[in-house]
Amino acid sequence: MHTHIETEDMLLQSLDDIVYASNQDLIQENANVDGQSPMGQMSKFGSEAAKHYAKQKMLSTDVSQAIADNFIHPHDLDFMPTGTTTCCQIPLGKILKDGFNTGHGYMREPNDIGSAMALASIIFQSNQNMQHGGQSYPMFDFDLAPYVYKTFLKHKKRLTNYVTRYTSIEIATIAWHETDRDVYQACEAFVHNCNSMHSRGGGQVPFVSINYGTDTSMEGRLVMKNILLATKAGLGNGETPIFPIQIFKMKKGVNFEPDEPNYDLYQLALETTAKRLFPNFSFIDSTFNYPYYDGSPESEVAYMGCRTRVMANRHGDETGVQRGNLSFTSLNLVKMALLTTSETAFFEKLDHYMTLAIKQLLERYQFQAKKQAQHFSFLYGQQVWKDSDQLEASDQLTDVLKHGTLSIGFIGLAEALVALTGEHHGESDEAYQLGYRIVEHMRMFVDLAAERYDLNFSLIATPAEGLSGKFTKNDQAVFGKIPRVTDRNYYTNSYHVPVYYKIRAFDKIKKEGAFHKLCNGGHISYIECDGDVSKNTKALDTLIKTMSMNDFGYGSINHPVDRCTCCGYTGIIDNECPKCHNNDQEKVERIRRITGYLVGDMKKWNSAKRAEESQRVKHQTSSKDTKQ
Repeated sequence: MHTHIETEDMLLQSLDDIVYASNQDLIQENANVDGQSPMGQMSKFGSEAAKHYAKQKMLSTDVSQAIADNFIHPHDLDFMPTGTTTCCQIPLGKILKDGFNTGHGYMREPNDIGSAMALASIIFQSNQNMQHGGQSYPMFDFDLAPYVYKTFLKHKKRLTNYVTRYTSIEIATIAWHETDRDVYQACEAFVHNCNSMHSRGGGQVPFVSINYGTDTSMEGRLVMKNILLATKAGLGNGETPIFPIQIFKMKKGVNFEPDEPNYDLYQLALETTAKRLFPNFSFIDSTFNYPYYDGSPESEVAYMGCRTRVMANRHGDETGVQRGNLSFTSLNLVKMALLTTSETAFFEKLDHYMTLAIKQLLERYQFQAKKQAQHFSFLYGQQVWKDSDQLEASDQLTDVLKHGTLSIGFIGLAEALVALTGEHHGESDEAYQLGYRIVEHMRMFVDLAAERYDLNFSLIATPAEGLSGKFTKNDQAVFGKIPRVTDRNYYTNSYHVPVYYKIRAFDKIKKEGAFHKLCNGGHISYIECDGDVSKNTKALDTLIKTMSMNDFGYGSINHPVDRCTCCGYTGIIDNECPKCHNNDQEKVERIRRITGYLVGDMKKWNSAKRAEESQRVKHQTSSKDTKQ
């Protein structure tokens, strides 16, 4: 345990690193923030000071020791003193219908799709300052469909007032044509807003996601078609939009086969992801998502873009809407494996640190629950969070926060298995079976915690960004560079097969798919493709269908998307732009996926994630070249 003087010195060193931008990993813990900008720096000052306060004043001694010893990591610890929660699936349709107040005036219900989507941006913006994680619309298509119809009625009324020879059918056709145009413009503005509005003192674009894919009405289909087309077109100079993260819901009978009503939109989704890396794909029919489905849009699983999933609920309706994660804490599986000499000893150590993680989550929850509704005026005052309409301003949050999840995450299953068996789960069936038992054991442990404390504990496949390098760096200081365990700059994310390991796409899908049902707090798997995939959307279709067959909850496809800032060319750029022949790498933006979302420029990545990205291999669809 560090002494008080040592921790004060560590805080001052962190502040020095921010002032002089001397530590890239510190100032760019979050790739979505420009850590060298004035507001980015100011935010980081606050973050480091708040973390210091939380460690000194809010954590139990044994929890603090486990953190200092590099076994556990509470995410977003800097927000702990504020009592914020992580994320929320926002009921967009409900808020639009009733109108809302941002704190500076009342917004009445919109009368057309343009206003509705402008207000959708404002809702994201307003709610972002109430939480420390992401925001999502779980039923984007259903929620906006009424405003498409309102737009149609306005056009129809105007056209009917003209003196023409058009029949009523012809007037309706023209009105729908004009409505289609308006929906596109509204979607284009929404995408632009999501990539330009700022929150948290201007330092960060809000993390926002939208889920859609299953509304078969004409109005809902127009929303989906145009959000995809606007995304495909890109921003003003053709840039790939970073936000909103888009999740296309796959459902048999709706968009799975050619004779189904939204199959054409699924094809457009494939074309869009081939060009822009979004949408990702979620699967309502998976064995663990389908039991919640009753045919209503509220019962369809909706993911946060990064991966978070909230469905089961011990205290009310089992839906993701108006709910989210309260906080999550991750385990370093690698260090536990390095300090044990047998499988039995590993599981004993795992239980010890899971118990501490649960203790830490409960202590944070108890602090969150004592906050008052008035401290989060939009989240609770505008009834974004479930049952918050029953709260008075001075009421504490205990009753409504019960709807959220408390999640335990994990990092480095692959490296832990190498430490325990000599191989990771991509290499041998024996290691795979042990890896499965480890994750299964963690799931059983959190299920028991849910029973014991009557709260929604869940297991999440951690979206590690800064943590993947932090855990590793600290372990290297203790153990040195152990081949295939601690000799890289990062640990492999959650249950993933290492990014550097050559494995067929179908084999990766099969191996990782089995873990999705265990990680009920969230999961995602990626397939890395090579070349210009826009010329082969049939291959993407095959990958998505294979994900579905292997019980995926949420998956996506990665491929290179580069942009030349000299001429605006977007595509694959090796050493030289194929259009203008620019070979200055500083003038090439390389868009890649990091923990589920995109970053406009890899220059903002920390060193661990840059190292990880540089070692990613493409997943072949044949057995050729699959040996490491």
